[in-house]
Amino acid sequence: MKRRDVLGLLAVTGAMVTLPGSDEAPRGHTGTALLETGEELHRGLWQVFTLSDSKPTVFPAVRRQLDVLAKGLIEARTEAERARLCTMTGDLYQLAGELFFDANRYTDAAQCYTLAANAAHAGGDHDLWACAMTRHAYVELYAHRAPAAQPLLAAASLIARRGDSALSTRHWVAAVQAQAYAAMGDVDACTRALDEAEEVHSLGNRSHNGGWLRFDGSRLPEERGACYLQLERPDLAEDALTAALAQPLSLRRRAAVLSDLAVLGVHRRDAGQVVHYAETVISLADQSNSGFIAKKLDGLRGRLAPLMSDDRVSDLDHRIAALSRTA
Repeated sequence: MKRRDVLGLLAVTGAMVTLPGSDEAPRGHTGTALLETGEELHRGLWQVFTLSDSKPTVFPAVRRQLDVLAKGLIEARTEAERARLCTMTGDLYQLAGELFFDANRYTDAAQCYTLAANAAHAGGDHDLWACAMTRHAYVELYAHRAPAAQPLLAAASLIARRGDSALSTRHWVAAVQAQAYAAMGDVDACTRALDEAEEVHSLGNRSHNGGWLRFDGSRLPEERGACYLQLERPDLAEDALTAALAQPLSLRRRAAVLSDLAVLGVHRRDAGQVVHYAETVISLADQSNSGFIAKKLDGLRGRLAPLMSDDRVSDLDHRIAALSRTA
């Protein structure tokens, strides 16, 4: 996806989201087709994204559909049509943001999430809106700006509480808030947020949609482990991460858990553990071309200094550096 093309689409789509429907809108078949099949197509794109080991393969289809959405918004004639098309826009721009996020293009991801939030608001969907805000907060967390993530998450939490109480939106927001608290060293707030996120297990099977909302609680062991690692509680982190590793995990999630286990090895000055887990993560990075996984490895590399006298760790450092340059 060419960045210039996406920025142009962002400008056009952003303008259309803010304008009301009009009887003077040009007649066309794009908007009608979107209203009939767009939601199902977007669910399919999310499914392909979720199941694909190499996320960039989804770019071309998403790029084409973003263009279709822009045309559909121009053709919207009634407020009802416009609201549905805005909701679809909020959905698809979150997926576009996920693709940029996986490529470590954080600024572009943030722009997509901002438009997604505005579109969801215009469409009147509070859960979709809160999810866009939460994804935007992830950008700040992974850029090591936890204080900047806090107000985004606070807003997302308030918005989510106006949404559908049968959905897991507010629980997902709490899980991400826990990460922000952990990054800031607030143990008590982190624990409270994790406990709130755990309440997702009291919801029914229809608490998520498998697309822009996928939080069902299965991620909590790995997220709890990551939080404990941030809070420098390696004993608690290992229990949670080991439990996470016993579950079926996507390639990216498995790489994240293994990276955290490698970091635990650094805490223990256990070069063997570091190399064992990191080798697998490098293999997963090679399979996926994921910037997200490369970022996790970079984070590990930044902690290797105490073990660099070990030849295995020194070699690992060089391999991660070479992988980062290739990515």
